[in-house]
Amino acid sequence: MFMQPVFKHHSVHQQVLFPLNLNDLISENHSSRLIDSVVEKLEISEIISQYKGGGTSSYHPKMLLKILFYGYLNNTYSCRKIAKAVKENIYFMWLSGGLQPDFRTINDFRGQKLKGNIEKLFSQLVIMMVDLELVSLEKQFIDGTKIEANAHKYSFVWKKSVEKNKERLQSKIDVVLAEIGQAIESDLMHTDNQIDTKIDSQKLEEKIQAINKNSKSDFLNKKQKKVVQKLENEQLPKLKEYEQHLEILGSRNSYSKTDTDATFMRMKEDHMLNGQLKPAYNIQISTENQIITHYSTHQTSTDFTTLETHLEGFKDAYQKQSNQVIADAGYGSEENYQLLEKKEVEFFIPYNMYRIEQTLKHKKNLFHTQNLFYNQEHDFLVCPIGQKMSKIYTKKSETTTGFIQYHSVYQAINCEGCPMRGQCFKAQGNRKIEINHNLQKLKTKARENLESELGKEIYSKRCIEPEPVFGNIKQNKGFKRFTLNKINKVNIEFGLVAIAHNFSKWIAKVSSENYKPIFTLTNQLNNCLGQFLMLDLEHARNY
Repeated sequence: MFMQPVFKHHSVHQQVLFPLNLNDLISENHSSRLIDSVVEKLEISEIISQYKGGGTSSYHPKMLLKILFYGYLNNTYSCRKIAKAVKENIYFMWLSGGLQPDFRTINDFRGQKLKGNIEKLFSQLVIMMVDLELVSLEKQFIDGTKIEANAHKYSFVWKKSVEKNKERLQSKIDVVLAEIGQAIESDLMHTDNQIDTKIDSQKLEEKIQAINKNSKSDFLNKKQKKVVQKLENEQLPKLKEYEQHLEILGSRNSYSKTDTDATFMRMKEDHMLNGQLKPAYNIQISTENQIITHYSTHQTSTDFTTLETHLEGFKDAYQKQSNQVIADAGYGSEENYQLLEKKEVEFFIPYNMYRIEQTLKHKKNLFHTQNLFYNQEHDFLVCPIGQKMSKIYTKKSETTTGFIQYHSVYQAINCEGCPMRGQCFKAQGNRKIEINHNLQKLKTKARENLESELGKEIYSKRCIEPEPVFGNIKQNKGFKRFTLNKINKVNIEFGLVAIAHNFSKWIAKVSSENYKPIFTLTNQLNNCLGQFLMLDLEHARNY
C-alpha cells in the first residue's frame, strides 16, 4: 500500500506573532556566552574617554570588543568579514545585539581606539584566569617567533648599503665644494682647508645658498655652474634621502619601505628551515599551562635582546615579577643571566654550549678552556702538562645592546717544544686564553639550576608550553601574516590573537570533566567578579 509522504511546513514568508529570539538559539555552553560575560566585566573607561560628546550616537565599545574577540576566536581576522558576519551569523548577531556596524567602523575601532589599551584588556582577562586558578603568574615559559609583516618582501633598505652610498656621495660633494670654493676664492670651506667629510644635508644646503649669493659666483664657467646646479637638484635630495633612511633604521640593519617599522628577518618556512629574508616582527610570549600570560612585539630578530623589555612589560601589567623564568638557549647570555639574578628571579635557561658540555667527548678534552685548572686565589690557569698560564691583561668589550663585558687574558710562558702543542692549539707563539669570569660564574649557576631535580622537572615542560601555542596560532588558526602596518597596530593585532587563544584555552579547560560548564562559570563571573572587575585595574591587581 502506497503511503503519502508528509513534509514539515515551512515558509520564508511565514508571519509570527512574536519575533524570533536569538538567545533561544544559542546553547548555554556556547563560547559566545563566555565572551559576552567576560567583556561585560572589563573596565574600559580609557577607551570610552576617547569618544567625543555631541553628534550622532556611537556603537558601544563593549559590543565592538565582543564581535572582535569572537571573530578572532573563529579565525576571522578581516573587518570586512566580521561586518558581513554581523548580518548573517546568529552568534555575531547576538553579540552585536542586532546592530550592524560597517567594516570601517570596526577597523577604526581596532586600529585607533585599542591603541595603548589592548595590553590592559589582555591583562584583565589574565587576572580573571588567575582568580579562577587557571594560571598563577609564578612561572614564565618564554619563547619567540617571527611573523611576517604586511609589507612587500622586495621593498628592503639595508643599513650597510645606505652608509656606503652616503659615504661615496659625501666624497663627491666634498670634491665639488672644494673646487667651487677655490674658483670663487670664498670662505665657504674651513679656514684650515680641511674637507668636511661629515657634511650633512643642512650644511650642504647652506653652502649652496652661499655659493649662489656670492657675487664672485658669476665668474664660474659654464661647467662649474652646471656642477652647482647638479649639486642642488640631484645630490642634495639624495643626501637627504640617505639621512632619512638612517634615521628610520636607528639601530636596525634593515627596514621595509612599505612598513618602515618592519625589519627583514630570516623566516623558517619550509621543512628544511631554509626560508628567506622577509619583513617581519619578533613576537615574544610568556605562557603557563599553554595560556599566554604576556606578549611583546619587537623589531630585532635575536631573542636574547628582547628579554629585559619583555620582563618589564610583565611587571608593568601585573605589578609583580614571576618567581621563575624558563627559556631556551637563545636567551642564555651574560646580560640576561645578570638581569635575572639582579631581579632575584630563579632562571632555567641553558647557554649555547650547555648541551655540548654534557657530552663525554667534551669532558675528556683536557685542552678545552672549561676543563683547565683555575687557581682563583692567585688568578692563573694550569695547562694539561702543568705549565702555569699567568694573566697578562684584562680586555673590555661592548655588545650590540651596549652591555660591557670584561675578559681576562692568560698566556703560557713557553709552548715551544711541547709534545701536546698540536692537540692544544695551532696558532703561532704561546697559547692565549680569554675567560669572562663573570659569565663563567653565571653559567655555573645556570647549570646547577638546570641539573637540579626542580630544574629537570620544569625545563622538561618547556617544549610543551610556548612552542605548541605558536603552532596553534600559526597552523590551526592560520595566523602567519599581519594584516596591519606599523608596530603599534601590529601589537594590537597580536593582542587580539593572544586574547582569542586564551579564550580557546579557557573554554577547553572549563569544558573538561575537572571544571564546571561554561554557563555555570559565567554565572560565577557574574556573582564573584562583578564588583571586583568594575574597579580600576590597579584595584583588580591587588585583589
